[in-house]
Amino acid sequence: MKLTDQISDLPGIGPKLTEGLMSLGLKTINDLLFFLPRKYDDYSLIIPIKLLKPGQVTVKAKLSNIKTRRSSRGLTITEALASDETNSLKLVWFNQPYRQKSIKSCQEYFISGVYKLSNRQFSIINPAIELASDIPINSARIIPIYKENKIINSRLIRATMAQVLPLTTEIKEYIPTKIVTNLKFLPLSKAVHQLHYPQTNQQLAEAKKRFQFNELFPILLANELTNRERLKQKSTVVPFDVDLARFFVSKLPFTLTDDQRRVIWQIYQDMQASLPMNRLVEGDVGSGKTVVAVMAAVMALSAGFKVAFMAPTELLAKQHATTVAKLLKPLGMDSWFTLLTGSMGVKQKKDIIAAVNKQSKSFVVGTHSLLTCGIDWSNLVLIIIDEQHRFGVDQRMSLQKQAGYLPHFLSTTATPIPRSLALTIFNDLDLSRLKSMPSNRKAIKSDLISPAKYRHFREILNHELTNGRQAYIVCPNIHQKDDQDRVSLEYIYEHYSKQLPLFKVAMIHGQLSSDEQTQIMEDFINNKIKVLIATTVIEVGVDVANASVMVIYGPERFGLAQLHQLRGRVGRGVHNSFCFLMLNDSLEPINRLRQFVNISDGFELSELDLALRGPGAVYGKLQHGKGGINLLTLDDHDLIQQTKQAVAMFFDNKEKVVKYKQLAKRVEAAQQLTNLN
Repeated sequence: MKLTDQISDLPGIGPKLTEGLMSLGLKTINDLLFFLPRKYDDYSLIIPIKLLKPGQVTVKAKLSNIKTRRSSRGLTITEALASDETNSLKLVWFNQPYRQKSIKSCQEYFISGVYKLSNRQFSIINPAIELASDIPINSARIIPIYKENKIINSRLIRATMAQVLPLTTEIKEYIPTKIVTNLKFLPLSKAVHQLHYPQTNQQLAEAKKRFQFNELFPILLANELTNRERLKQKSTVVPFDVDLARFFVSKLPFTLTDDQRRVIWQIYQDMQASLPMNRLVEGDVGSGKTVVAVMAAVMALSAGFKVAFMAPTELLAKQHATTVAKLLKPLGMDSWFTLLTGSMGVKQKKDIIAAVNKQSKSFVVGTHSLLTCGIDWSNLVLIIIDEQHRFGVDQRMSLQKQAGYLPHFLSTTATPIPRSLALTIFNDLDLSRLKSMPSNRKAIKSDLISPAKYRHFREILNHELTNGRQAYIVCPNIHQKDDQDRVSLEYIYEHYSKQLPLFKVAMIHGQLSSDEQTQIMEDFINNKIKVLIATTVIEVGVDVANASVMVIYGPERFGLAQLHQLRGRVGRGVHNSFCFLMLNDSLEPINRLRQFVNISDGFELSELDLALRGPGAVYGKLQHGKGGINLLTLDDHDLIQQTKQAVAMFFDNKEKVVKYKQLAKRVEAAQQLTNLN
């Protein structure tokens, strides 16, 4: 048996189980060994029955009085009595009739489960049991719990894992062994074994730390490689024109915040250097990122250069184009500005490209395809990338070839990144934060809506729609799983279509084509649609000032940062706006949702999100589904320092990333988060 062998070749793994494992991304034995537990239940302490207290417990006992009966509701109930030298307790299994035949009377078993009061008697419901003479897999140890699906559960994964754990000795290091040894980390093979079968909590902690190092090392190595590459690059100096900056500000219909002034000054200083700028501006929806970006572009235009502004979607590009044109007009620079999108006709695009190529200076807004559409970018000095849009190696090399230098990069994002995460993950980027909001920005009233408050919610929704406003209603999933699934887009769309017959209701989700999504959003922008039932495809969307109500179903399924992003879809105009989190019952809502309705600051929420959910969820979100960190913790300053030391050792030893294929893949994935990769 080898690491590259298929799991389907293992004993007991038939076609159905193979299908279930493959849906979890598990094809080979190596895949299985690196399928890390999501949590652990500690059943390692064996307690005498007499000393049991409610909670997770393990006992060593003999079983007797085993009998099976059928309840009035058709359930099969198997009961047994577990006894040790100190006392006895009742065990109950539901719909597991095979238990009666499989249990061997008067033999000792390890029994693990939750000891609790049920029907006025303390018992363990559906316990895991194993003969005490065997090496335990599902009891009497620290039990790993894995991600599951309808076919595959953790019990099956543990049983399959037990077959292949001896193969951990074949796992090879992909980080230089000398570095691992010098920093006294566990060998990777031993860490994998201990993650799946820890004998003690100390072993588990050591194994986790090794994997945390494995996740952090490629990220910090990628950042260092990017920084070293950046220091070799040359860009063009863009001189600062103080009179132009003052004139631009004087023509604005609002007053810049102190944060905006500070950030634009940081950008101007970057652009005056020959080293290419690589700055990320992060700020809440409405904090003024676009104005800051345009101020940077104005300086480049004035100096005679070209600027490219890339947005993730055509719809968002059109929105930015409208804003940019308004800001440039008072300066007389609007003639240098143009919008270029894929949906334009062939002749229109050719004319725009020809006009841009004739000019030495221009400001072009579009999507990522701007850089491959035939425009001559030999005079390009600034690229503005909205929502951390990807900028790959091939495009960078193409621009360098055309211009002979690397343009300055300015990225913007409305997803507030926790500071500790940003300093670790993005330490190859210069970070600027826009924390203060413009004075005319209205606060959004947020509320938790239990069934008891539903009438109050409906009154507000009807009032807003009747007065010409619009509403978003967000659902966590598209399809209805069963009759009890009352938060799916399908169910909610049908519900509101019936409840709001006087208003146009439509739905939008990721399974629609790009053209369909664009048309629906344009109809919503133009007020042809009053209520838009959506998945999170609208999380990063257009500016609809007339939308005043955001309704979120299944809010417990979203992180705080994502809830805040959704809330930011409203409150963009002069109208009072509302965000309602719809609860399934009248029970006390979970703490983080109560905190959400009381906290309006996105950065404060991002820090809370990191503390509650961990960096895996947050970092994975920033990667837009490219996979997140499993075990990394960013409050372990010793680990971060050790990893930085490891990166320094890597270069001191004159190591090359290409020598380590697995490491090279991870470094490349980490570099996708930045623009100068």
